[in-house]
Amino acid sequence: MDFLNSYFEELDMSSSKCDWSTMIIQAIEFHDFSNCKYLLDMLEDVPFVNKSKFQLRRKFEEMVTWFLNDFLKIRSRLVPPIIGSNDHVDLMDLYLMVKRDGGNRNVTDNNLWDVVAKDMGYEYDDGEFMRIMYAMYLNVLVYYYC
Repeated sequence: MDFLNSYFEELDMSSSKCDWSTMIIQAIEFHDFSNCKYLLDMLEDVPFVNKSKFQLRRKFEEMVTWFLNDFLKIRSRLVPPIIGSNDHVDLMDLYLMVKRDGGNRNVTDNNLWDVVAKDMGYEYDDGEFMRIMYAMYLNVLVYYYC
């Protein structure tokens, strides 16, 4: 705990340096699918994702919302989806984990949905729910992207 306290005390919040990563992420707006491709391309850069995960997560949810509501005209799905008692499913983590494990077909063929659920902090029993969430929210997006 002392380490965290000293870390925050030493942070220089008055720095005038531009955080280009944050500015780029904030500048993305979704008006056509090319903007989705741009964000998904950014997720290929693992160090960038690790550095900017908080901002990317919000922008990813914004992208999924635009894709479902405006592109596909599906307005009945809550973004982010909820599991259990008001626990939100992190769609970007779901996307990245399935991608890491070889994509939807590979995860399904090798019965890895339970592992994906556990890697996301849920129970193994939630694997089927993760498969359904991927199908409902991300599968068509990934299809258009590829």
